[in-house]
Amino acid sequence: MLKKLFITLLVGFLSLNLYAQTINSWIRINQLGYLPNNKKVAVWVSKETNTIKRFELRNALTNQVVFSNKAGKAFGEYGPFKKGYRFDFSKFKGSGKFYLQADDGTRSPNFNINANVYDGAADFALRYMRQQRTLFNPFLQDSCHTHDGFTMYASSVGMPDSTRVEVAGGWHDASDYLQYATTSANATYHLLAAYRDFPNVFTDHKQSNGLDGKNGIPDVLDEAKWGLDLLLKMHPRPNIMYNQIADDRDHTRLRMPGQDSLYGRGHERPVYFIDGKPQQRGKFLNNTTGTSSTAAKFVSAFGLGYQLFQAQDQNYAAVLKEKAGTAYQYAHIKPGVTQTVSVKSPYIYAEDNWVDDMELAEATLFQLNQDPQHLEKALNYARQESITPWILRDTANHYQYYPFINLGHYELVKSADKKARKEALKYYKQGIEQVWNRAKENMFYRGVPFIWCSNNLTTSFAIQCIWYREQSQDLQFEELEQANIDWLFGLNPWGTSMVYGLPSDGDTPVDPHSAFTYLHNYPIDGGLVDGPVYSNIYKNLIGIKLNNPDEYAEFQSDLVVYHDDFGDYSTNEPTMDGTASLIYLLSAKENESKKKE
Repeated sequence: MLKKLFITLLVGFLSLNLYAQTINSWIRINQLGYLPNNKKVAVWVSKETNTIKRFELRNALTNQVVFSNKAGKAFGEYGPFKKGYRFDFSKFKGSGKFYLQADDGTRSPNFNINANVYDGAADFALRYMRQQRTLFNPFLQDSCHTHDGFTMYASSVGMPDSTRVEVAGGWHDASDYLQYATTSANATYHLLAAYRDFPNVFTDHKQSNGLDGKNGIPDVLDEAKWGLDLLLKMHPRPNIMYNQIADDRDHTRLRMPGQDSLYGRGHERPVYFIDGKPQQRGKFLNNTTGTSSTAAKFVSAFGLGYQLFQAQDQNYAAVLKEKAGTAYQYAHIKPGVTQTVSVKSPYIYAEDNWVDDMELAEATLFQLNQDPQHLEKALNYARQESITPWILRDTANHYQYYPFINLGHYELVKSADKKARKEALKYYKQGIEQVWNRAKENMFYRGVPFIWCSNNLTTSFAIQCIWYREQSQDLQFEELEQANIDWLFGLNPWGTSMVYGLPSDGDTPVDPHSAFTYLHNYPIDGGLVDGPVYSNIYKNLIGIKLNNPDEYAEFQSDLVVYHDDFGDYSTNEPTMDGTASLIYLLSAKENESKKKE
């Protein structure tokens, strides 16, 4: 009897000891799921230093082992973890619902492997874009910001400050209600490019106003046109272009979008003219040096819009082509960068590069008219910024290098010119190698810096990897590419997706920095949140205070933090332009899955 009691106690002790060993270990997965024929990796992490030798892939319904493999290389400390392994099960080609189990007993959540894991994801993210609309907002079924706006800094073209202009439309930039031409043009371009490159992915369930009902036009094109219509208003005449609607006085109070009265002109908001000169930022000036960065983005959006809308509306397409030409002229008024304006706080979109925008503009115009001068100019700009600068650095200012991907290189790659194609692919590869040199040192293959809007950088870098792989047929960075996609959907230190509501049964943001959710608990489906930031950035930001206990406290570190909390605007605020980039990425993955079916 005593022997039996001793054995029982011993078994209990060993079980408790095993539990104590595994409670500080986790297996992170892509919660959206994995494609059967693609790279499939999960990450085991622990706050202990115990060794893992093998892992098993098990059927979630039967618990049957369907695949096993060696754990592979052990990685050292990273963030809150002391050790980690990458569990590679790419050789398993089956479909179904599964989980992973390490030989220390650590078990992953269940996940899917099938060809449909990305189906409908891009259209799902379009919900957030529609919810961000100004003028008529289909989510609220009401109109907002219909009185925009009054001019600032436009006296050089005969419009004294406070002259009334009509610029209402487009999307709110983030969870505040400012609107920037640079992000609007970039978002519009990404939506247009997504349809151009993957037309079979998108559906038609909405009218042009965003309400239910088919109109014969894919919803992504409806959304892109919403952006183009704003850009047309922001460039009404050859000698007029605006950069910004409203400013950070918007942050005075939390509210739903409506008719703002924060700027001393009734319901009108200020509209900042692009004059190529520094403009007031409270008691400071921004660092504007020219007109090129914003104007060149207009060129590429109008040019691509012209190509795609010829079949839909020839008159509208003709207007876009004309505006591409006048925007190109505006970009040459004063070569340089146009930054945004802030009045009360030190935070702006501090864009510091512009030759990448000119490269894309030249490449776009080459596609329109096949003039070899545009191709040669595009190549000259490409050589001035062969690698997007954030890739070469550990940190950067907010939106300092924007867009976060060199879009012009891809247009050169697709051109018929072999020299341009070879050169642009070389630049993409060099950039990927820079990130890889950092990424290979940690278990998450994380080489993207944790600056503000790191998820936007992650999305853009994944797109760059896809473009390089597809155009070069070089597969050596395939796992790095997938690691950046996996990161967005839960394969990260916090084990959470960075996209609101995607997947529907996963751990996704529930308390984002959004008036929609904070005031009325409205879902912001498809919104990509900013993402984790370096701890030193977080600690030095103004006005951040968590509203609730941190559910991810055990995964924070001196390196990096992420909070699913309304009070943290640096990591948990969704952005319109980041979501537009995500739409491109998700449409690329859905298209890839359809090709491999």
